[in-house]
Amino acid sequence: MSTLEPITLSRLEAHLWESANILRGPVDASDFKTYIFPLLFFKRISDVYDKELAEVMEIYGTDFPESHRFQIPEGCHWKDVRSQTRNIGLALQNAFREIEKANQDTLFNIFGDAQWSNKERLSDELLINLIEHFSTLPLSNSTVEPDILGQAYEYLIKKFADATNKKAGEFYTPRSAITLMMDILDPQPGETVYDPACGTGGMLLEALNHVQKSGGRVEMLLGKLYGQEKNLTTSSIARINLFLHGIEDFHIVRGDTLRTPAFHTGDQLQHFDVVIANPPFS
Repeated sequence: MSTLEPITLSRLEAHLWESANILRGPVDASDFKTYIFPLLFFKRISDVYDKELAEVMEIYGTDFPESHRFQIPEGCHWKDVRSQTRNIGLALQNAFREIEKANQDTLFNIFGDAQWSNKERLSDELLINLIEHFSTLPLSNSTVEPDILGQAYEYLIKKFADATNKKAGEFYTPRSAITLMMDILDPQPGETVYDPACGTGGMLLEALNHVQKSGGRVEMLLGKLYGQEKNLTTSSIARINLFLHGIEDFHIVRGDTLRTPAFHTGDQLQHFDVVIANPPFS
């Protein structure tokens, strides 16, 4: 298959779900998301980086940091980790930390806090199999558009929610419920939208979808999406979710909304035009 041939949504969904099957056994189903989502994002930004590099080299014959949406330090690219034959988890962990440091304004803590170097759970053989599985699909913008990748990502979120049953309510709200709430609230272009228990970011994305379906200008909501989420892994998933949908201007913060609300105007709590939430009542 040519690397320039677009990857279909169904193929991408099947491929991502197969990555969960590779983890099955040593890793509990409730923890699949902790490992698969960071790897997917790592592969995506590495492939996009390569595409950006090829384009700037063709035009200027040299690379510039400004040519890249995200910086990937030397030795921290997907290909660098793939070349390792031992201590794969440690190599991944180091690459993630260095990428976060190089992109502190946008990617701080985005890879979560999974213990990649725990060989009792993640053996070198398992991680090699997982990395090779992800390596078979090119994930640059030319092969997978943000909308397709975003849909596949949300498909995986739902599959993980279904697989973990009652644990799912902590991070997943059914799409039909979100759509109904958005239809009631009817956010408009230019309004601020806030989710104080944002989970994986589905409600913030649906606000964009609602405006788009209503014929409004989606760009009027960029920079006006706010979310707070207590769980580190889930807040990371939310940020990755928006990035993979092609949304880069948003505000999602990890923290306890009730004890330490994150958003202020001066010494007052910030006000928002639209507030939507499905708190984890259980």
